[in-house]
Amino acid sequence: MPQVFTSISRSCASALMALSAMVLLGSPAAAGPRAAEIDALFEALNMPEMFTILQEEGEAYGDDLAEEMLPGGTGPGWQAVVRRLHDPASLEEIMRAAFEESFGNAEIAPLLSFFQSESGQRIIELELAARRAFMEEGTEEAARDQFRGVQEPYEAHLAAIEAFIVENELVEMNVVGALNANIMFMRGLIQGGAIEMSEEDVLSDVWAQEPTTRMDTHEWVYSFLMLAYEPLSTEEVQAYVALSRTPEGQALNRALFAGFDRMYGTVSMSLGLALARQMEGESL
Repeated sequence: MPQVFTSISRSCASALMALSAMVLLGSPAAAGPRAAEIDALFEALNMPEMFTILQEEGEAYGDDLAEEMLPGGTGPGWQAVVRRLHDPASLEEIMRAAFEESFGNAEIAPLLSFFQSESGQRIIELELAARRAFMEEGTEEAARDQFRGVQEPYEAHLAAIEAFIVENELVEMNVVGALNANIMFMRGLIQGGAIEMSEEDVLSDVWAQEPTTRMDTHEWVYSFLMLAYEPLSTEEVQAYVALSRTPEGQALNRALFAGFDRMYGTVSMSLGLALARQMEGESL
């Protein structure tokens, strides 16, 4: 499952997600047999676990954000707001609506065949384990250091990982998603009265971060997948690349990014608004 990099925590005012008084965008959920197929695909991808991890990441980042931007730092009140705004069921509802719109009528059977297999389930487990590991102190930096030390041309295993990254446009798509989320976060701050900026200034400010975001995203994606796929053989990674090149694999990749892009954008704006209201409350 192509991983979506939440680099919004590394640029701009650095926000993740929130979910309060927010309009859920997108079309109604699929019904009937199609809904059952998508349910099966989400189960094979272990999406419930992914949304739980995203909530945990958001809670940890909420503390960092409060320490950075709130005079009183974090505390039980703010933490309760952040936890409520990262409700996994709500995140999934937003993500799934956009996923279904993008995925359309693409065939699901080949994807289920791959991800329900022993190899496919192992890949998903490794991706989620690496995501959890990156929340542990020192793990991400160690993985980045390992990537910085590799030499080009890459050996066969890392070359296969690179092919997976290139085929799925993981760097480019994550950069776009991060910049979009930062724009939405700043709009939330503006709407909440925390800052005053024109739309032109917001776009200019966020676009100025693009080179740094791109470099950071490139390093994150490679170091993350090196850690996640280390137990896999080169042939297993190559089989994953082959799936990515099929019409079904391409549809899945587009739909995942469409879903997460909408989710992060929507919740980032809500987080900016919630933070602005918290800042206003503390200033009274």
